[in-house]
Amino acid sequence: MLDTLSCLERLVAAIRLHADLSVQRISFGDPAYVYVRNRFSNTLAETVTCSPDGGFITSWGYRLGCSENIDAAAARLAFLLAALPTPRT
Repeated sequence: MLDTLSCLERLVAAIRLHADLSVQRISFGDPAYVYVRNRFSNTLAETVTCSPDGGFITSWGYRLGCSENIDAAAARLAFLLAALPTPRT
């Protein structure tokens, strides 16, 4: 069985690499979720959960990606929340 809590923790670490995103809340309740918003907007925000199959799902049902490619899921969330892309080094 997939550990959805560790998947969400890894997603939070990837989200924090995006300078324009701010993790506002992390809940380990049932269901566990992460609430993220664009630092420059109070309305650009999203709640993300992790499904048992490892998919990251927004509150309105959009699948951001899967636990095998967390960086891509975080990048897709950044795009949805109008955040600038993370600079490549």
